[in-house]
Amino acid sequence: MFQPEQDHAFYQSSFSTQKQVQLGERCFVVMAQFSGESSFTPDIPIQYDIVEQGHSLLSSLDGFLYQDESRPTFVVPSKAENIAHGSCRHPHHRCEDALAALDKSYEETPVENRADLLIMSGDQIYADDVSGPLMSAIRQTIDLLGMKDQAFEGADIRWCSDLSPENTPIYSRTELLPYSDINHGLIKRLFKAKPEPVFSSRTTENHLVSFNEFIAMYALVWSPALWQHITLDDTLSTLSPERQQQWRYELNELGKFRAGLEQVRRLFAHIPTYMIFDDHDVTDDFNLTVGWERAVNNSSFAKGIITNAMMGYFFCQGWGNEPKAFTEDFWSPMQAFLDSPDPENLEAMTQVMHHFEHWHYTIPTTPKVVVIDTRTRRWRSESSYNKPSGLMDWESLMDFQQDVFNNDAVVVVSPAPMFGVKFIETIQRIVTFMGHPLATDSENWMAHPGSANALLNIFKHPKTPKNFVILSGDVHYSFAYDIRMRFRKSSPRIWQITCSGFRNQFPEPFLSIFEWLDRKLFWPASPLNFFTRRKRMRIERRRPDNGSTSLLVNQSAVGIVKLNPDGSPGYIGLLTGKGERIAFHPCEETDNEEEFVSADLSR
Repeated sequence: MFQPEQDHAFYQSSFSTQKQVQLGERCFVVMAQFSGESSFTPDIPIQYDIVEQGHSLLSSLDGFLYQDESRPTFVVPSKAENIAHGSCRHPHHRCEDALAALDKSYEETPVENRADLLIMSGDQIYADDVSGPLMSAIRQTIDLLGMKDQAFEGADIRWCSDLSPENTPIYSRTELLPYSDINHGLIKRLFKAKPEPVFSSRTTENHLVSFNEFIAMYALVWSPALWQHITLDDTLSTLSPERQQQWRYELNELGKFRAGLEQVRRLFAHIPTYMIFDDHDVTDDFNLTVGWERAVNNSSFAKGIITNAMMGYFFCQGWGNEPKAFTEDFWSPMQAFLDSPDPENLEAMTQVMHHFEHWHYTIPTTPKVVVIDTRTRRWRSESSYNKPSGLMDWESLMDFQQDVFNNDAVVVVSPAPMFGVKFIETIQRIVTFMGHPLATDSENWMAHPGSANALLNIFKHPKTPKNFVILSGDVHYSFAYDIRMRFRKSSPRIWQITCSGFRNQFPEPFLSIFEWLDRKLFWPASPLNFFTRRKRMRIERRRPDNGSTSLLVNQSAVGIVKLNPDGSPGYIGLLTGKGERIAFHPCEETDNEEEFVSADLSR
């Protein structure tokens, strides 16, 4: 039921007319679309509710409404002038949840002053880094919802139920996950190196495996509803003393995370929200190199895990971005798997996922928002299995080019920053040259010459928008750059705006040291810039007004960007998990970095 605030007209639609997908005895996904008679005028506050036998289901939920609301209210925006964005929400990381802070900031904010859009640019879950208490809750949720027992092939387990803590103890999955005997590199082949884990994450002890585990995790990290049925104090007696200590730490942080879930649920209920996946929504280093892909494709178990992750993303994130992208060719094998989750149907769904190329999408606001997929359409290295693949291949970059051309302004959502910290990218390049790209997560646009040059050529093209705002996450710190083409009068204006993470941070003191070296070596007039692929770009860093000498903000935060009518940023800032507001301002770079150096090293 929907009602524009200005009048008393109601638009009603029965859930029985909407697509309902059953994932378990007590688990349904309602994939509702409202159009035709129930289409809505943009920029007008709309109230909505779910009504059963005349009773409001939403207004009765604890903490679901903002002040003076009788029903949740949202706006379908025609303009993207006020955008909230960010990535990387890690449930047991030791910091605050910035999404809960954003919700709190809206408690007394009129609907027209809230963000037009909330854009989440990756790592909405950490499938490869699940805490012990959360894994226990996931397994309990599967039983609570009566989800089907998935069968596996090519694994040491036969059924999803074999993953229960009674059969597979908490913190013991690393050895269960697939291994590969494909050796990349001359030395490994000569000495016939032992099989290595297919998945490169260093935190695989509770890695999600089955489809129902992915669905259960989404349900637990985005809503408080199921937690009242979860018990987490019966596992310690089965753990070693070291694991007991880890459990207690994780349980404490998970408790803080759970405390904000009512606020996160309320936030999602009031703002149009769009998402795109990054690696941790699936597994760390997802499709990073050709060698990684080969190892996965050589293991039916590994392929199945990746497919389970992508199906979880589809139901909990992907479908809502652009429902029309998923045709009957996608739905038919999906439904067959849901009816009978056996290896044959999983393999059929794997083939669909392997060839599906429409995770990217656009949002028809002004300015236009273009959300790109940097994981499944990679520009694979032809010279080495161990070199990082480009984040987008030639065809997908041409699709991207068509999406952005002939617009006066555009907002691009790239999970990884297109323009990152040069010193960190240099470290990644050195480690890659040494044959270990997975060790430093070499996930940057400049790591692959083909995709890097194609991207930079798009910025040089005369049809490129005059104002080009790039929103990114991934890196676990936040910053803002102003970018221009060198030696060109009609250069487009480019802003790289990065916010990461919602609940994650970069380890210190490493970030402070890396930033000092970046400032010392790659200031705008530095001759070292000539040796980078962005030598024709002048990058000027913005300074946060938080009183720090650091230009990188290492706090959990949600990014806030407010655009002028021409699509240029009028405000670039952060709302931290602690509720503090930080703005980024243009600053003058000088050749003399000594003042910055001494101040930064004293931290």
